[in-house]
Amino acid sequence: MDANELKALQAPLKQKYRDEPGAALITLKARSRIGEGISCKIETGKALVEAGLHPATGGDGLSACSGDMLLEALVACAGVTLNAVATALGVPLRDATVRAEGDLDVRGTLGIARDAPVGFRGIRLHFDLDTDATPEQLATLLKLTERYCVVYQTLNRGPGLTVSHETRKGG
Repeated sequence: MDANELKALQAPLKQKYRDEPGAALITLKARSRIGEGISCKIETGKALVEAGLHPATGGDGLSACSGDMLLEALVACAGVTLNAVATALGVPLRDATVRAEGDLDVRGTLGIARDAPVGFRGIRLHFDLDTDATPEQLATLLKLTERYCVVYQTLNRGPGLTVSHETRKGG
């Protein structure tokens, strides 16, 4: 896809959302169901993924770790956003790799150290780019990728999060 094709694809959507801002508000959903042992099956829309404990917290390593899945969502979103921005700007990328690393102190999630946080202490996102882009083009590419990457911005802003529940009795 080139910049003109991308613009042609997005132009009617952008116009619709300018004319009808409410149409731009969408709700993405995810669902899971507990599985055998200490696991959970996640319906991704494209496949079924079984998540479980990380080996550092007692898992067998056969199931996906949700911390890994969070980082995978980040690199997927950043990669798609990078590619779309590069296309829109006409910045040729011969190849690009996006990596994310996150630091956890599992004592927090295991409840053995109150001073150890539950969750990532820090996440690092890194781009390896094969391109002849100028330093200015690269700066713009990375700035816009960061700006428009939904997962990056969500993690960076820390959105409001609520929890609710329903209880069924019996079976």
